[in-house]
Amino acid sequence: MFCVILAFCWVYIRKYQSRQESEVISTITAICALAIALITSALLPVDIFLVSFMKYPNGTYKDWAASNETRRQIEDTVLYGYYTLYSIILFCVFFWIPFVYFYYEEKDEDNVNKCSQAKNALKYTVGFVVVCAALLLIGHSELLLIDVIHHRAFVPLQPPPSQNSTQWEKVKYLFEELGSSNGLDALSFSISSLTLIGMLAVITYTAYGMSVLPLNLIKGTRSVLYERLENTEDVEEVEQQIAKIKAKCEDGRPLSLRDRRNLQELEAKLQTLRRRGRHLEIAERSCCTKVGSALRPLKILLGVFFILVALLFTVALFISNLDKALHSAGISTGFIIFGTNLTNPLNELLLALQPVFPLDYVLITVITMYFVFTSMAGIRNMGIWFFWIRLYKIRPQRTRPQALLFLCMILLLIVLHTSYMIYSLAPQYVMYGSQKYLLQTPLSVDPSPGNQTASTTKICDADAPEDQCTVTRSYLFLHKFWFFSTIYYFGNWAFLAVFLIGLVVSCCRGKKSVIEGEVEADDSDFSDDEYVH
Repeated sequence: MFCVILAFCWVYIRKYQSRQESEVISTITAICALAIALITSALLPVDIFLVSFMKYPNGTYKDWAASNETRRQIEDTVLYGYYTLYSIILFCVFFWIPFVYFYYEEKDEDNVNKCSQAKNALKYTVGFVVVCAALLLIGHSELLLIDVIHHRAFVPLQPPPSQNSTQWEKVKYLFEELGSSNGLDALSFSISSLTLIGMLAVITYTAYGMSVLPLNLIKGTRSVLYERLENTEDVEEVEQQIAKIKAKCEDGRPLSLRDRRNLQELEAKLQTLRRRGRHLEIAERSCCTKVGSALRPLKILLGVFFILVALLFTVALFISNLDKALHSAGISTGFIIFGTNLTNPLNELLLALQPVFPLDYVLITVITMYFVFTSMAGIRNMGIWFFWIRLYKIRPQRTRPQALLFLCMILLLIVLHTSYMIYSLAPQYVMYGSQKYLLQTPLSVDPSPGNQTASTTKICDADAPEDQCTVTRSYLFLHKFWFFSTIYYFGNWAFLAVFLIGLVVSCCRGKKSVIEGEVEADDSDFSDDEYVH
């Protein structure tokens, strides 16, 4: 599995990186960062599988998992796996990727002093390290958090044993029962803070990618022959306009300032059109274009499947958020709910697939990978923006090393938020997996010890006895701080809004060009040589 992920990352980065500006250190960094993002995203299905594998379908623990100590060791192993990968993400986001980025920015053809280059890059990276240190210090100080938010920050897992407790009493019990964090609170707070940035990336790129990816597959691309004909007509039209302007100075009279400006714009446009014509000619002869045309029916089916999956996700997310709005204890508790009160289609689907091993684990893995790949599609289509300023474009064989580093950093942040998104889609399943427990009910109202009881198998939920169901470590990590959960809740509403807007925009847009993103007005002439070779 690890080799497959590395191979995919190598192919993906090599496909988009600029051959002319490629740098070994930035390429290796981008490949490793992307691999870490994919490996981290694959940990959630493993977490769910392990807690589910401890029990039989009848609700009893397997022999090897009957001991509390054994279950605790497995839980700790998964938890430390999360913290190890998240620590690597912290290192990449706050040190390694910024260092490599500034190292490349400091590169100068006249400056061959690598030590000076590394020194300057390290100087700029210090700012990121200071931010990381501040987050670690804030997370380490529980008293500071209590003073700021007037509540205990860390939320334990189990609700009060009383089944008649109100929703507020359950939440109050959570805040009162502060569990041990084993010295990992600082790291958890830092990761949660990064997850907020990941939430913004998910709202921006993943939501748009979920709408644009399937619709692009369904609509397909424009005809190469038609595009070449249209481009030839545009070239002839621009050449006629240039000739008309130049005719004004045939008798030796100088052109006016307006004509000179128009002439420069037309010559730049003509240059772009001619480059576009060369690319269209290459695309027409390309085997990939011919294979793509032959696979057109498969692309349509795949696009329909992706749009149905996207709609299923949005419906599930809407129901989950609506459930929290109606049945949680409010904004001051992170909109925490115990169990599901409204029918969630995705959660029900995962529970229905439990009897057929391993369909539910395959589906949760597909969901995780779907979020990652739609995020990559969103970044590829939108480019990398800072507010209203586009910093970099993501184009095949043209992407600068800095853009690849930004892409991988954004994906790392998105992966941090993916676990919470999947929890929102299927809360009960992500919390307990396919676990069941035995509910003992007396056969008579007489509570004397000699009376018989009946056992009923039930799916694990928040009302289950504490020693009968094991909560995933992912859930423990996600709900460490209630105020982050509150922000995530409102972020889910923003995600739904951006998805719907992106869906409308994608429907209104026409078919993509077969050379979409390959030719831009600000490309240099020699960039075509890079593409061809």
